[in-house]
Amino acid sequence: MSRTTPATLTLDRAGVAHTLATYAYDPAADRIGLAAAEALGAPASEVLKTLIVKADGRFACVVLASDREVSMKKLAAALGAKACEMAPVAEAERTTGYRVGGVSPFGQKKRLPTVIDAAAAALPQAYVNGGQRGLQARLAPADLVRVLEAAVAEIAA
Repeated sequence: MSRTTPATLTLDRAGVAHTLATYAYDPAADRIGLAAAEALGAPASEVLKTLIVKADGRFACVVLASDREVSMKKLAAALGAKACEMAPVAEAERTTGYRVGGVSPFGQKKRLPTVIDAAAAALPQAYVNGGQRGLQARLAPADLVRVLEAAVAEIAA
């Protein structure tokens, strides 16, 4: 597994302090983020998942703890949209340049508006996908907010 991805390059260029961790990715896992947390031996609340949604037809990125579900109504409000829905897998992969299970909020093909759940943003350290299945970057969520110029909102259901 390569530890150099568009995500890790973005982190390096931005001067974000981070460490990388690898784990055996299970493509059959029902909930990828929870499987990653278990494999890393980390609390699920500290392993953040990256979701790609469509807000009024426009793509956006959402980051929240792997043990939480996003409220599409709250997310739409945070994005100033009328409605949100999960992006189809093929569209999410085409838009980000990453395969589902390896989508990072960093280094996407096109920078998307990003919303980070307030509980996740308040953590001192957390894992986010490093841009490849089985690769996680541990960093301060405040760096997610800063580098991605992300909005922080209570978006969990």
